[in-house]
Amino acid sequence: MTKKVLNFSDLIQRVTASCLLHPLADGRYRSTEATWEKDSEEEYRYESETNEDAEEEEEEEEEEDGGEENVVRCEALVKRQKKEMEALMEQVFEAVSAMKRAYVNLQQAHCPWDPEKMRAADATVVAEMRKLGVLKERFRRKSKDDDNGGSYRWRSGNVGAATIRDVVAPYEAVVEDLKREVKARDLEVQNLKGKLQSSVSLTNDGGKKVGRSRSKRRISCSQIPAAPAPALFEVTMVQVKEASKSFASLLLSLMHSAHWDIDAAVRSIEAAIATTNKCNASSATVTTNHAKYAIESYISCKIFQGFGHETFYMDGSLSSLLNPDQFHHNCYTQYHDLKAMDPVELLGISPTCQFGKFCSNKYLAIIHPKMEESLFGNLEQHQQVLAGKHPRSQFYSEFLRLAKAVWLLHLLAFSLDPAPSQFEASQGAEFHQQYMESVVKFSGGQMPGGQIVGFPVSPGFNLGKASVIKARVYLIPRT
Repeated sequence: MTKKVLNFSDLIQRVTASCLLHPLADGRYRSTEATWEKDSEEEYRYESETNEDAEEEEEEEEEEDGGEENVVRCEALVKRQKKEMEALMEQVFEAVSAMKRAYVNLQQAHCPWDPEKMRAADATVVAEMRKLGVLKERFRRKSKDDDNGGSYRWRSGNVGAATIRDVVAPYEAVVEDLKREVKARDLEVQNLKGKLQSSVSLTNDGGKKVGRSRSKRRISCSQIPAAPAPALFEVTMVQVKEASKSFASLLLSLMHSAHWDIDAAVRSIEAAIATTNKCNASSATVTTNHAKYAIESYISCKIFQGFGHETFYMDGSLSSLLNPDQFHHNCYTQYHDLKAMDPVELLGISPTCQFGKFCSNKYLAIIHPKMEESLFGNLEQHQQVLAGKHPRSQFYSEFLRLAKAVWLLHLLAFSLDPAPSQFEASQGAEFHQQYMESVVKFSGGQMPGGQIVGFPVSPGFNLGKASVIKARVYLIPRT
């Protein structure tokens, strides 16, 4: 028993000694425990980082998906805008084409003059212009919406009002012009009423003073003087000269374009001038550079023929002899009425009026059918004039400018009392500086001696004691 106890005590001592001899066993246990903790922390950190990376990848994938959706949306928006603009441009082209057709109808309604067609064509043109205005407004609004994301919509009312003002502005201008014309007509009516009352009053012996006072008050309201001044005749003659030069230059350019022999044409024109009593020309005296003066001489000779008669011998009227005062007044009134009018518009309204007959007669006298066929390749204008119509060509419009100037000069001549006396130089006459003017300018401004008249270019007028309008002549040296 005692031995067993000793053995047990010995075992205890051994165990105790072993524990005392090996104190690091607890440290190893703690180190192992720390290692486990460290491994757990690293594993947790790894798991956290893995989760964060997964979340970032998911966000990036979502952003990529969202970017692709935005690109698709932008492309769809661009396609839609492109389709809308294409549709808008098609509407614009259609509106412009429709307006062109309406404008052509409007022009055709002028000649011959058709008021019903005029109103219908005018309404169509206005409707197409309004349609273009609406399309313009749509384009503005669309452009602003695309740039500002729709911020322009609240201002659409103001822009719409501005568009309406743009459309209405031309009509307001026309209305103002019509108002001024109405006022002028009212003044003219008042003037005529006053003259009528004064004439009636003068026939009554008891109302002479009243008639005179009323006549003075009425006539003072008129804008038209009682009689023209000679200076106005001089100014109108200057306009005739400029129009004659312009038409002669145009005719000469057409001859060049048609490959005419200018020298032969000048000789033919000189021969035509020589056949008249008042217009004489010497043959082979004009150089090619001065051919325009021969053409102008031919035109002037034809268009001034019959100038001394009150109607250019278009009829046998004798109003200037039967009632000269009234005839003077009527001529001056016609001068003021025609002065501000476009001859093309006037003849479109009344092609067979007295001025229209004058234009037709003078055009047929100046432009021979063979000449017109050579210049234009046809006789369309000649046929229209023979039918009582007036062509709307550039050539005929230039002729109308000259015809109007001569017609106004003729009206003024029969408005003056006494009327101006017409004169022109004859072939071979001595040059008189007081009554003649050379169309050719000499070098240094000095005219050489021994010059005589080759042929007259335009007539001159003696205005009595007031002044003299010199006749224009083409001079040649004496041989």
